[in-house]
Amino acid sequence: MIEELHLFGVYMPAALVWAVIAGILAYLLRNLLQRLPLYHLLWHPGVLELALFVALWWGLTVLADNFLSRALVS
Repeated sequence: MIEELHLFGVYMPAALVWAVIAGILAYLLRNLLQRLPLYHLLWHPGVLELALFVALWWGLTVLADNFLSRALVS
């Protein structure tokens, strides 16, 4: 597991970096989702957006653990 990333001379918690990337992706996908007609029929669209953010954050951490840890070991 990668716990810290070295970005521009500063060590950052990996979870924070993945959360920021997931937040940006969720924001971009939210704009696309809002254009769909079914989006306006949802009871709580915020719950969908939160679930999208959590799913993206989880996916990024899994990908980072699988691919970055192998790249650093090799």
